[in-house]
Amino acid sequence: MIKMSSKIIIPIVVTISVIATVGFMFAIGFDQQPQVTSDPSPPQVVYVDRTVSDLFEGTQEIKQISSESELKDILSASNIFDGNFYDDRVFRTDVFMGGMEETMELTARAPMAEPMAAVDMDASKAQSGSGGADYSTTNVQVENVDEPDYLKNDSKYVYIVSQNTLSIIDAYPAESAKLVLKIALDIESQWIQNMFLNDDRLVIFYNGQSQDEIIPQFDFIPRPSYNPVTHALIVDVSNKEKPEILKDYTIDGHFRDARMIGNYAYFVTNSNIDYQYPRLPIIMERSEPVMIPDAFYFDNIERFSNFNTLTAIDIFGDTITSETFLMGYSGTIYVSENNFYLTYQQNLPYGFYEDSNRDRFFDVVVPLLPGEIQDKIKAIQNDSSLSSARQWGEISEVLQDSYNQMAQSQKETLFDKIREALAEYDSRIQEESRKTIIHKISIDEDKLEYVAKGSVPGRLLNQFSMDENDDRFRVATTVEYYTQYKGTVRSNAVYVLDENLKVVGGLDEIAPDESIFSARFMGDRLYLVTFQQIDPFFVIDLSSDTPKILGELKIPGFSNYLHPYDEDYVIGVGRDTKEVGSGRVQQLGVKVALFEVSDVSNPIVVDDYIIGDSSTHSEALNNHKAFFFDKKKDILSIPISSDIKSLDGISDSKMIAPDYNRWNGFYIFGLDPKDGINLKGTVTHSENDSGYYGMGNSRTFYIEEVLYTASDRYLKMNSIHNLEEINSIKLENTGKFIGYLED
Repeated sequence: MIKMSSKIIIPIVVTISVIATVGFMFAIGFDQQPQVTSDPSPPQVVYVDRTVSDLFEGTQEIKQISSESELKDILSASNIFDGNFYDDRVFRTDVFMGGMEETMELTARAPMAEPMAAVDMDASKAQSGSGGADYSTTNVQVENVDEPDYLKNDSKYVYIVSQNTLSIIDAYPAESAKLVLKIALDIESQWIQNMFLNDDRLVIFYNGQSQDEIIPQFDFIPRPSYNPVTHALIVDVSNKEKPEILKDYTIDGHFRDARMIGNYAYFVTNSNIDYQYPRLPIIMERSEPVMIPDAFYFDNIERFSNFNTLTAIDIFGDTITSETFLMGYSGTIYVSENNFYLTYQQNLPYGFYEDSNRDRFFDVVVPLLPGEIQDKIKAIQNDSSLSSARQWGEISEVLQDSYNQMAQSQKETLFDKIREALAEYDSRIQEESRKTIIHKISIDEDKLEYVAKGSVPGRLLNQFSMDENDDRFRVATTVEYYTQYKGTVRSNAVYVLDENLKVVGGLDEIAPDESIFSARFMGDRLYLVTFQQIDPFFVIDLSSDTPKILGELKIPGFSNYLHPYDEDYVIGVGRDTKEVGSGRVQQLGVKVALFEVSDVSNPIVVDDYIIGDSSTHSEALNNHKAFFFDKKKDILSIPISSDIKSLDGISDSKMIAPDYNRWNGFYIFGLDPKDGINLKGTVTHSENDSGYYGMGNSRTFYIEEVLYTASDRYLKMNSIHNLEEINSIKLENTGKFIGYLED
């Protein structure tokens, strides 16, 4: 427990710089993904003296929030909300009878109930029936770190959450596969997509809302106030025909992401700060308070906009641990077996975007003016009897008079020098202000411990832009900003951070004027794809703290996702492109490529396969869970939705939705470095009554020698060897009654 002592507020001066610009959107000249959108908020240059309390001494250290009243002091001291706090709110009057501090003392570290009896794993398996010994699961980034998905399977059963329903399918053997159960969860209709499976336990996440009561300022009647919460349901499915909800945890905030390691599920929720009525997040179980997580903030004056709560729950017991952090809105996460990394774009505080033109003028322009002009401007600036408007009026007169006395060539030379200095200044400030903040939290079952905070310039593409390797954390970013005199500036970089998230090495200025479209760390190498008009495929050495480019390959198109084949080959899935003049690029079909990287100085494309045209889409382009590859089985599967006329080898007879002229299904490939990429066949998921639906929730897995492909509408089973259909189960719109799961 970190103790916070009472101190007298002592003013200190903090100086921060940011740059004036305008929000903008960058695209590569076509309508489809991918495109890159920058932060729409318009940063500005400023040097502002801010008076803050001793709560913010600039140590950058983590500090614990001891009470809700201290939370108000922290927010007030950070000057985010201009001190507009009110104490006339009633918090959850139906739950808490005393003050929040008292409740916090009672629940923050409340002892947990006795653990549930251990599950008899052997009995569960016997009850489930025997499944295949060889089967595949979710495509994840880190081995032994599971990721949530809407579909999970073991060696026999398939579990699917869709909208507000849970379906359980007895999937093996495929010949006798059948729907065992389809039930609706008693929640507001929504599209549930995040679930874990661990033996006979499911963990299902969905968003809901809590109802508080507030008394608005100067009113006297309590009013309902609704706040987002995340539900984490632990469901026992040992009896497939009658699942049982064991736990229903609710945690304040929207669900962000989750991972499962062993028997523990770790998940992050984001809850916005209520500017007028700030309070700490609460964890409840079946509407009863369980705990208030230990809360922390950071000794800096960054914009505190969210509580980011990391919670660990034991799937087979009653243990729950949680910590919450007051910081920016968490975005992409990366999780190893030992550490949880939260990241977000740096949020500069409100109030630090003022007086931008003044500061740029006095810090950059004035020092470049002739000495006598500088003296006159400084004298005006130091005259406290003049208002700021009057000061500028007199300064502008000095400038006008001085310019009128200059020769045209002298004036143009001066202006060019000022523009050059402003461009350099703007670029430096923009690079400093546009950073990714990284927080590292160690995880060990129910133990959570904050480790370190770090930052790197630029923005992340996705979770594959990060990697932990021994005691090093590696990050690939795109640095992108706009300045008045340089326009859009864009490049890419790779940074190496130590165990305390201090940058110990890096490589910048990779592929200027381009953006990262895919990244994959594999041991001591990083494979990086950037794009503007062609697809540079980089092989980058990370065997030391000084990254270096080993090889580069430029081909048309780009890869959105990279996947290891082995140490010498990498699979890429993206799009083919062609230049159409005037610097414009047109997207073509979905492209699967096999890169050979055995000679790191000379990477080559062994083979590629292009599917369809610009009308063709694959969820694998933006969701790695839709990509399936198994080297042992020699199977690569990706979902495809496309206009029927653009697809070779797909006859009209297979296209059974003529009104929409679309084909939906899976392309199944064999892939070998010697033979290249070979189409084994397709699995069609279009049907008479399907109409226009895409392949937005598409997965592939196998059990023994059966390939299973799932879409929103169907689970199909085909022979791995010849793709002959064995069985098919319709998942939606069966026309039957749906049973409801009782608590």
